[in-house]
Amino acid sequence: MILRDMIMELVSILKSEDLDEIEVRTFWRTVRVARRSRPVSMSGESVVSAQASEVPAIDGIKPTAGPSPETVQKPPPPDTPELPRTEPDEGLEEILSPMVGTFYTSPTPESDAFVTTGQHVEKGQVICVIEAMKLMNEIEAEKSGTIRKILVSNSQPVEFGQPLFLIESA
Repeated sequence: MILRDMIMELVSILKSEDLDEIEVRTFWRTVRVARRSRPVSMSGESVVSAQASEVPAIDGIKPTAGPSPETVQKPPPPDTPELPRTEPDEGLEEILSPMVGTFYTSPTPESDAFVTTGQHVEKGQVICVIEAMKLMNEIEAEKSGTIRKILVSNSQPVEFGQPLFLIESA
């Protein structure tokens, strides 16, 4: 993509998505388009900071200035569903995800699950794997007890601190 085409595309996205700044990085170039000027260090980067009305016509295409930010009424933010949070039953404790990644119940798709509901586990026993950045991280039980509920499905993305299991201490 030609640099000026990229800049025009970024200006269009900046306006249509109501963003203050957008940046695209490639192996050899960084292009940043921002609505407000601010000091930027130049280290081999291509930086553009302009209002849409200040961008010159390129190949006969002139970006149009939109309404001022004061006159634009933003729609209410969409209701973002939070992660389902279950309150642990009496005597049950949550085992939380120590990282962001993809939850797996077994080491390979053909293998049996590390643990199942109702199974007794010992402290230090591997109970699942979380893949993060192509690394498989074995998650061990923090205490001995019985797995009462598995809260995450196989191959589901998980967040840091998300409950994975409910365990009843031995």
